[in-house]
This record gives sequence, C-alpha cells and structure tokens, in this order.
Amino acid sequence: MRLHEIAPTPGSTHRRKRVGRGDSSGMGKTACRGEKGQKSRTGAVIRPFFEGGQIPLFRRLPKRGFNSPEHAVYNLINLSVLDANFNAGETVDLEALRAKSLMGKKELPLKVLANGEITKALTVKAAKFSAAARAKIEAAGGSCVEA
Repeated sequence: MRLHEIAPTPGSTHRRKRVGRGDSSGMGKTACRGEKGQKSRTGAVIRPFFEGGQIPLFRRLPKRGFNSPEHAVYNLINLSVLDANFNAGETVDLEALRAKSLMGKKELPLKVLANGEITKALTVKAAKFSAAARAKIEAAGGSCVEA
C-alpha cells in the first residue's frame, strides 16, 4: 500500500452544500432557509433550551436551599450495630465493618453515632465520633481512636 492509494471509507465524506448560488442550483434565492421567520434572518441564533418566549423550565422550577461545596459526607454506624456484631476486645474500623458486610463500598470516612447502648469494651477507629458515642464507648471500657 502506498500513500497515494489511501482513500477514506466510502460514504464517510460528503461534498459541501453550496447554497445561495443561483436558482438553477436548486438552492438559490432563500438558500434553503425558507421564506420568513426568525431562522431565515442573518445572524439568527436561538440559544439552547429556548422555548419560544414561554418561561423556560429552569425559571419555572423552584430554587431552594444552599448546597455547600465543603459539606462533609460520612459512612455512619450506630453503637447498637457495633454491640451486636463485635466481641469484647476487638478492633472496629472500616475494614472490619466491610468484612462483616456492615458497610457499603463507598470510600467515605467513618463516623460513629450514639444510637443504642454498648456493653463491650471495643477499640473503635473512625474519622469522627459524636460526643455521646465517645462517652458511651469510654464508659463501657473501650477506646476511641480518631484515624
């Protein structure tokens, strides 16, 4: 194969439509734009999502609240779940929770909440603890490690 033998795939290239080049071309006079209307005028650009003067969808829908870009999202776990699934003296972290299928696959930091009671001394490693959860874990003889 030589350089002069290379050709584009048949049907992949098209000739440019030359409009406005006289009536005998079949695309003269109005140059395929039709007779009247906004799109027949020169310089006419209708922006995307224009609805013909009707109030656009993004203005009809209510705007509510504020979404902070710095909002932190955590994997949450309650003390009742820890008490039911771990034995005394065990270490609880994200890997241990995933091994017992108590945590989803999302790679988010762990936060321990104080819902329920804890009766066992556990070493809990998490990014955050609620104040009540920390107090309950330490009252049961366990320890809280912020990781």
